[in-house]
Amino acid sequence: MNWTLEVVLVPVTDLDRAKEFYGDKCGFTIDLDTEVAPGVRMIQATPPGSRCSIMMESAGMPQLPGTKPMAPGTLQGLQLCVTDIDAARKELVGRGVDVTPVRHVSGTSWEDGKGETWNSFVAFTDPDGNGWVVQEAPSELSER
Repeated sequence: MNWTLEVVLVPVTDLDRAKEFYGDKCGFTIDLDTEVAPGVRMIQATPPGSRCSIMMESAGMPQLPGTKPMAPGTLQGLQLCVTDIDAARKELVGRGVDVTPVRHVSGTSWEDGKGETWNSFVAFTDPDGNGWVVQEAPSELSER
């Protein structure tokens, strides 16, 4: 049996603002925007080429048993992989996202510029402060 990660909850304060950020600025596909019960709206978005989506979650959404609500801006370190970090950064900047320069790990610190294989990153936050990292991979996932 396969266990696949397919949806990650992202806590936000304003669903419309988050939908605009992830859909228009990040270029994610908006898969779902629906009211599933009175006052409970779900918006799901998928990064291009990904099999894992995000579900934007705001106050009032019922919690699954055994889970606790996250405050907007507390989700940190979600990581996307691309095969061209410079092109990914250029696309995000062109869409109006505030993105760090390309950086790599050197010893115990970060340095500007690309590193060796698997060692080139950019980072950005959504309007609530949820933090994302984009890492350059040597090839598409299907080829690894």
